[in-house]
Amino acid sequence: MPPALCHNKKALHDYEVLEKLVAGIVLKGYEIKALRNNQGNLKGSYISLKSGEAWTKGLHISPYKHASVKDYDPKAPRKLLLTKKEIQKLTSAESQKGTTIVPLDIHLKNNRAKMTIGICRGKKLHDKRADLKKRAQDKEIRQTLKNLR
Repeated sequence: MPPALCHNKKALHDYEVLEKLVAGIVLKGYEIKALRNNQGNLKGSYISLKSGEAWTKGLHISPYKHASVKDYDPKAPRKLLLTKKEIQKLTSAESQKGTTIVPLDIHLKNNRAKMTIGICRGKKLHDKRADLKKRAQDKEIRQTLKNLR
């Protein structure tokens, strides 16, 4: 996968990702330039489905400093480009209890902005603790193997 322009680290901590999809995003040129300058933030953003369209809410893209736009809303909802089949899949997943649709990252593919979205289920506190414990153990194992070489 290409390197991401911005990540939603909090989503991976708070949610268990059941399935991933890649969607295009409708952005303006100065928004792409701002994303390339690492001025995007996915924290607290989510995907909303209404009237057969998917929209991202809460995505913050800071204004590009060289753009001549005066009335720019950094948290404006942005449309996602998905097929009808994918939107139906998201609609059925969202209707299930305990699942939500969360953006995971934004990356470029062939100079087009793409968003990886995940169908997620919330983690319980003990699941989060277990993940942190496992991560710490894996890190310790890697360091030990590195020192043995």
